[in-house]
Amino acid sequence: MTALDPRPFLTAIFNAAVAAADPQRTIWDHLPATPKGRTIVIGAGKGSAQMAAAFERVWDGPIEGLIVTRYGYSATCQRIEIIEAAHPVPDAAGLEASRRLLEKVQGLTADDLVVALISGGGSALLPSPAESLTLADEIAVNEALLASGAPIAAMNTIRKHVSTIKGGRLAAAAFPAKVVSLVVSDIPGDNPALVASGPTVPDSGSRQEALASIAAYGMKLPASVMAHINTPAADAPRVDDPRFSRNEVHLIASAGVSLDAAAAEARRQGIEAVILSDSIEGEAREVGGVHAAIAREVATRNRPFPKPVLILSGGETTVTLRAKGKGGRNSEFLLAFAIGISGMDGINALAADTDGIDGSENNAGAFADGSTVSRMRAAGVDAKAMLAGNNAWTGFNAVGDLFVPGPTGTNVNDLRAILIK
Repeated sequence: MTALDPRPFLTAIFNAAVAAADPQRTIWDHLPATPKGRTIVIGAGKGSAQMAAAFERVWDGPIEGLIVTRYGYSATCQRIEIIEAAHPVPDAAGLEASRRLLEKVQGLTADDLVVALISGGGSALLPSPAESLTLADEIAVNEALLASGAPIAAMNTIRKHVSTIKGGRLAAAAFPAKVVSLVVSDIPGDNPALVASGPTVPDSGSRQEALASIAAYGMKLPASVMAHINTPAADAPRVDDPRFSRNEVHLIASAGVSLDAAAAEARRQGIEAVILSDSIEGEAREVGGVHAAIAREVATRNRPFPKPVLILSGGETTVTLRAKGKGGRNSEFLLAFAIGISGMDGINALAADTDGIDGSENNAGAFADGSTVSRMRAAGVDAKAMLAGNNAWTGFNAVGDLFVPGPTGTNVNDLRAILIK
């Protein structure tokens, strides 16, 4: 065990998890039947351009389409147009992309097929405010959601009630064409209706639930938004709407599958692996503290798992903004974890977003070990002050511990890997 270099090992674990969610590997098994009429490909998300490129390679027949992805996340396609827009805060390019996607599915017939390629990040990439609202209103909603600490399911229930494209509305616009949604899930529990706020997959989340979440998390939304959500005009299509009766939904990649692949890679390298859960939610710093407590227990008492072991978990934590520092949920998780294991030997960890970006900077996450806090101190950085100010990126950057793999072409949420020698 002493010969194992932790960072290359943890990087290999991350790569195995990402490879298991590669659409080029997974999309082939979920191709729909060729229709009598046209095939229109639409989609949104941080991995949707790569999904489109993979679909082009395996589809036997004419296609046309339009995909929107994050700036810098494009892929080369011959027949499907790729548009880039802003994430995590929507912009005018996303607004235009939403308009064109709705236009793309107009006038179709029952003989036509719409293939929707949906991945995480699509909520921000598809701003399409309700008639009484503006792009500025939708941006304000998005910023309030990101700062609230609310879980992703609550956020997406709110988003779909201020939109003309989310909550199944894009699929409803395509009726009577059949819509087949191929989904890469970044949602704890893998409910496809919550990925990208479900533009082609309705869910049962109601307007009343949206209002309850707004109140529970103390969100301050524009008066125009609150006025809209308080009217029946905000109601999204119901799950039993007959316009969805012919449609299909296929989950082609998820956190669970990626965690299994990560565990298999660890065992291939001679390290036993355990998976805590693929759907952990909660405040990032609190989840980090709990993971640190588990790691300390294993390191000092050899329980509940015997050493050496790799502890894995997935899901999507949240960050309640207390200050305007630099960071993301993975780096914040890991800074709290680093504080919790400070001074301990034999513990190394990586926390990263599988799409390659954590927050607003260019890192997916970071590495940490028992020396992280002391090395930050030597570099003139107080780890606890960084955590208090939502400034984890600055702390990890000061000691060269950021993890920067670049865009991965997929998105199955967060990967947390803790190696205990």
